[in-house]
Amino acid sequence: MPSILIVDDEQSICWGIAKLARQIGCEVGTAASAEEGLKLAAESPYDLVVLDVRLPGMDGLTAFEQFRKTLGQVPIIIITAFGDIDTAVRAVRSGAFEYLVKPFDLASIRSAIQRALEYTPPAEVPAAEAVPSSPDKLIGQTPIMQELFKQIALVAATDTSVVLQGESGVGKEVVARAIHRHSIASDQPFVAVNIAALSPSLAESELFGHTAGAFTGASRARDGLLVQANGGTLFLDEVADIPLPLQVKLLRAVEEGEVLPVGADQPVQTRFRIIGASHQSLKQCVQSGTFRHDLYFRLAAFEITIPPLRERANDIPLLAQHFAARRPHAPQTFSDPAIVELRRRPWHGNVRELRNAVEHAQVVCRSGVITPEHLPTPHPALGDDTVTTADVQTQLAELLFRRAEELLNDPEATGNVHSLLLSEVERPLLLRAMNHYANEYAPAARALGLHRTTLKKKLDDYEVSES
Repeated sequence: MPSILIVDDEQSICWGIAKLARQIGCEVGTAASAEEGLKLAAESPYDLVVLDVRLPGMDGLTAFEQFRKTLGQVPIIIITAFGDIDTAVRAVRSGAFEYLVKPFDLASIRSAIQRALEYTPPAEVPAAEAVPSSPDKLIGQTPIMQELFKQIALVAATDTSVVLQGESGVGKEVVARAIHRHSIASDQPFVAVNIAALSPSLAESELFGHTAGAFTGASRARDGLLVQANGGTLFLDEVADIPLPLQVKLLRAVEEGEVLPVGADQPVQTRFRIIGASHQSLKQCVQSGTFRHDLYFRLAAFEITIPPLRERANDIPLLAQHFAARRPHAPQTFSDPAIVELRRRPWHGNVRELRNAVEHAQVVCRSGVITPEHLPTPHPALGDDTVTTADVQTQLAELLFRRAEELLNDPEATGNVHSLLLSEVERPLLLRAMNHYANEYAPAARALGLHRTTLKKKLDDYEVSES
């Protein structure tokens, strides 16, 4: 009968995993600290360890190697609710069998346990390397960001091509740099290029290079970006904008490891990991014929979708504080209403817009504490000019929020805030309905879901005549 050691200071987590393990026929040992777990491991061999990262006393990642020394190469499943990119990378590099982010469902932990018990460990696992830090950190504590950290850690350990999908401003280049920084080629070049910013007439020479005299103005030979990235990582931002003729050459460069500069007769050897990024769906671009399917399948060996800021609102205070700390001599404290306002906004420009908003507030603020009045006016949705229902709802909610705040701060409105705000919303609705139905009460009332008499009384209360 296989045996499992569960190390977690959350009693409910230990109880739940232990119950599941017993259901699938395992013996179970539990510990509330790494020290207690190591003591149990020294007394009895275990076939699997489920290890939390944040523990009282010794943390889980520090204890990881101690469990290795005691139990050998048994699989270890790391679980955490407070991980970051460095934690995920350390876990993967240490040889963790799986890295699960709390809260996880029973199906996920059951699958991980069953796979781990069937796993045959390698003869030797290399020791974990130190994880370099970076000032351009990925910030986040929400489960969706923990999952992103895990994906980065997994793909960083390989040379697999990656496609990053996400809205403008979510931090695609930051993710690309994190993948490179935690890869085995971290000491090699990281070459970033925004395809959309390249002149169509010069894009080929920029990417593939050119010989002297290849075209007017080419006074000397120049290595292209693909050659400059040799041994490292090439980051192609807005990869969907690559012209179709160049997509053929790029595919050959990636597959054959060589490029042909403009005007050259002989190819130049170059090998690199390619990370593409786009705010567009590359699958839709393939379907519409603007992106080659063979290049898509070559680039998208591993896809990562970066969440928009609105899907991780709980990270906003942390991000705001991070950006504020970049300016040490500017105000860095946010009032509670300012935090509420930051969390409430839709952030169509995502992390980039939040960073700019914090910098704006620091410039305007003179009191030392940033308040809602110091924040810039929210930006409307960018890109498509079509106004969607979601846009209207967002804008309406914003206006109502501000109006409600004004009324709540008005001493004369005290006791009547609800009725005052309701009347400001209801009156134009009733007027529009009457206008739409040519001042006919019956059809307007049916559309509104009101009785005809109720509609007429409301209009009388608002002193609205039938004409």
